[in-house]
Amino acid sequence: MKARICLPLVASLMVLALAGCAGKTAYRDSCGSQLDSAWRELDLAKAEGFAGTVSYSKALSLLTGAKTQQQFEAFEGCANKAEKARFYIRESRAGR
Repeated sequence: MKARICLPLVASLMVLALAGCAGKTAYRDSCGSQLDSAWRELDLAKAEGFAGTVSYSKALSLLTGAKTQQQFEAFEGCANKAEKARFYIRESRAGR
């Protein structure tokens, strides 16, 4: 009797655990590619002399936060911060 109750319960818990793992990695690739692109763009902006702008500083701050989130596997927040950083890098290069 107990085996009949436990088997479906265990199976349900395994499905939930696997679903949780899949959800956690959904933004992993986006986070990594956004961060790589943003750091390259930030280096270009610095080389072009835009490192002193407010937008550059905002971008650098966002990228630092995104990298921290990546290390703690908060991939969705990482991807969002990296995307915002890229916006500020474009603003910096436009002189704003």
